[in-house]
Amino acid sequence: MSINQKIAEELGVREGQVRVAVELLDGGATVPFIARYRKEATGTLDDTQLRNLEERLRYLRELEERRAAILESIESQGKLDDALRAQILAADSKARLEDIYLPYKPKRRTKAQIAREAGLEPLAEGLLSDPSVDPKAAAAAFLGESVPDVAAALDGARSILVERFAEDADLIGPLREQMWSRGRAESRVRDGKEEEGAKFSDYFAFTEPFTKLPSHRILALFRGEKEEVLDVALEPEQEGDYEGRIARRFGIADAGRPADGWLLDSVRWAWRTRILVHLRIDLRMRLWQAAEEEAVRVFAANLRDLLLAAPAGTRATMGLDPGLRTGVKVAVVDATGKVLATETIYPHEPRRRWDESLATLARLAKQHDVELISIGNGTASRETDKLAGDLITLHPELNLTRIVVSEAGASVYSASAFASQELPGMDVSLRGAVSIARRLQDPLAELVKIDPKSIGVGQYQHDLSELKLSRSLDAVVEDCVNAVGVDVNTASAPLLTRVSGITSGLAESIVAHRDATGPFRSRRALKDVPRLGPKAFEQCAGFLRIPGATDPLDASTVHPEAYPVVHRILSATGGDLQGLIGNTAALRTVRAQDFVDGTFGLPTVTDILKELEKPGRDPRPAFKTATFKDGVETLKDLQPGMLLEGVVTNVAAFGAFVDVGVHQDGLVHVSAMSSKFVSDPREVVKPGDIVRVKVLEVDIPRKRISLTLRLEDEAAPRTPGDRGERSRGGQPKQDRGAPRKGGARGPTPAQADTALADALRRAGLKP
Repeated sequence: MSINQKIAEELGVREGQVRVAVELLDGGATVPFIARYRKEATGTLDDTQLRNLEERLRYLRELEERRAAILESIESQGKLDDALRAQILAADSKARLEDIYLPYKPKRRTKAQIAREAGLEPLAEGLLSDPSVDPKAAAAAFLGESVPDVAAALDGARSILVERFAEDADLIGPLREQMWSRGRAESRVRDGKEEEGAKFSDYFAFTEPFTKLPSHRILALFRGEKEEVLDVALEPEQEGDYEGRIARRFGIADAGRPADGWLLDSVRWAWRTRILVHLRIDLRMRLWQAAEEEAVRVFAANLRDLLLAAPAGTRATMGLDPGLRTGVKVAVVDATGKVLATETIYPHEPRRRWDESLATLARLAKQHDVELISIGNGTASRETDKLAGDLITLHPELNLTRIVVSEAGASVYSASAFASQELPGMDVSLRGAVSIARRLQDPLAELVKIDPKSIGVGQYQHDLSELKLSRSLDAVVEDCVNAVGVDVNTASAPLLTRVSGITSGLAESIVAHRDATGPFRSRRALKDVPRLGPKAFEQCAGFLRIPGATDPLDASTVHPEAYPVVHRILSATGGDLQGLIGNTAALRTVRAQDFVDGTFGLPTVTDILKELEKPGRDPRPAFKTATFKDGVETLKDLQPGMLLEGVVTNVAAFGAFVDVGVHQDGLVHVSAMSSKFVSDPREVVKPGDIVRVKVLEVDIPRKRISLTLRLEDEAAPRTPGDRGERSRGGQPKQDRGAPRKGGARGPTPAQADTALADALRRAGLKP
């Protein structure tokens, strides 16, 4: 099949849909543009389908490039016949292709090659084809200058057969699949590493089948091995008849013939020294790739939720970046994010200027009409939250609301080149407070200024492929920005860079043009920006908003190319645009089918009517805040059974981390999320959700908090998060753990996951 046919079959869509999507992608169109404005062309493929299509297209094109290179290599060796060509052309994966190529792949001079040069290939082939021949007698005929004795001759013949067995593509593939489906990973602590590698203690004597290993455990095993704490082995099942399969493949059996024993020894040698080694390497890569793919998926999903978190909106905000010895950094920004004032206060030990700090905050809040206080969740966060609470109590007339936000990545932004350009002359430490204030107003607009990997919502991101992770996260940021849309008159260059069709250079040009000539009054005015040509305008115009524009459509998601459709609707209804926008009753009398033509189909017209009904609607949820329990500020304040409100900060494959206001996130293991089975924690919660949790256990020495979403009893309803009530998931069966030496059992998956997550946090790594 062609690449388009393969993708169509995998996605369950028509080949024509794939063909058009591929043509659009190759023509420079972005996924957000195609998903929203080319629905008729692609048969309404959505952004998820298009991302999958884009990824498979990349893989299959790389496969074809590799296939062509292999064909050329084998042909140059004079070894390409019709049967081999057909095999190569039929290979449907990179692994299968490399299996076929292995015998022909240029390699250093091997023992088998040396044996062939010594003329021993006929001996090997003769013994394989006729086991009735005595090996020693047959070998005697091949002695010479390079083959001094019978033993050397038989060793050379065995090397030839071992290489042949190990490079048989039709044998290696099934053996690999057998080992994958039935084999297991084992880990043991290295001698003398027990204390140094305590964070991996749950893997000191660990065994689990490959097919049951979740991604985070795979990554943990490999990290423990990399840090030289664990020895990790990939083992086939003990009862697996691998040697028997090899023997049967080449017609070798123990029938009492003279060469049978020698041939079976050759099979055993091939399995132990070549094939098993090769399969272990392959399966290690397979495990790593599967784990990496899942880790990237989790990171991308969490990042999407964080970027699409509810914005507080255009309200004057005070950002507090907590600190003890260095003080609390304060920044006040207006409704548009412009910095109005900065200060540093010292309310905490060792200076403890509490009243003076309260006075400073009150003065700033009153002077700049502050409505919100945004508090970073780092060191001294709860102490600073208490300071803000006292401010609100002492000055009710200010009508302030305080919210604790994640400060992940704020320090990265502060030291970035863009921060220097955006906030010139401002001390690096104060820039963090500005970021904390702005990310409450609009998380998306602020977080796009930070490398996604620094936002801290992944698991093991430091171990993952830089290219794969960046590609996935960049796609998420692009999708989120374009789903929400961008006010072209207030957007920063980093935010504009994420808009469909806008490069970093073009974003700088837009900002420079805006600064030089004033705000854009229409989308048409974008064409005056240097280097913004017709193609870029086509890609970006629908995602750029101009509130207050002369033409109200310029503030909507309606693309300029579709404005004629709106004008035809106006002509048919006999009204004006201002009267039609938001007029649900009038719009619902319009039949979308009546305005379909050769250019704009039913999906586009339907989208236009929905947009006119609720123009510029923000897809993000409404803004809500969590309330931390008074008097609960440290781990020592927590007690089992306590009910708390908190914010989900991260979701991993094994559970969710929740900030309950004590400087240490608690873990809700997947088994504690519901009374029913939960396969993916994200079925229940997502980053940014506000949840009610019960404290199960507090381990102060290890700074570990175990929480549950199952409150009064297993059937207790859960308080809806800020994204609305979610469907309930469930309780997995408990695994009793892997057997240890001496009959003891290893930790349960819940224990292993909890302990590892805690250890990684203590080591300064994101689980």
